[in-house]
Amino acid sequence: PAAVVLSLAVAGAARAEGTEAQDPLAADRAAVVEVVTAAYVDGIHNFRDPVAIRKGFHAGFEMLVLKEGRLEKLPIEKWIEAIEARNAKEPPPTDGKRTTLAAFPRVEVTGSAAVVKVELTRDGRLVFTDYLSLYRFEDGWKIVGKIFFRHPSD
Repeated sequence: PAAVVLSLAVAGAARAEGTEAQDPLAADRAAVVEVVTAAYVDGIHNFRDPVAIRKGFHAGFEMLVLKEGRLEKLPIEKWIEAIEARNAKEPPPTDGKRTTLAAFPRVEVTGSAAVVKVELTRDGRLVFTDYLSLYRFEDGWKIVGKIFFRHPSD
């Protein structure tokens, strides 16, 4: 179902490219969803691909993590180091199957800034609700920040 949501969002945005007057931000929203899908959903969660991650995340990215009332920061390079360490112990999937699916209930763009609400599911269960911030640079949209909520596993 989340893949369908992504497909519909991208298809809808693609159809709207010819109707810029009706929705001048459709192409930007589609580009933002594409970056988040490639670098974050697939790059981090599905395929653990450092090349894809670095392509879509800005080098200054930080994830803010709330732990026991304290705010901690995780820079992208530390996150990638953890992924590479995991990949060394357990090779990343190469079958192309996505175990983490994403829905994008909110994609907001204002000028060169964007905010995306992403709902990640695994095995039909909502696992994370993420709020990602992006900026548009000369080479395209880049994820610059993240906060999240991890849903209880019951």
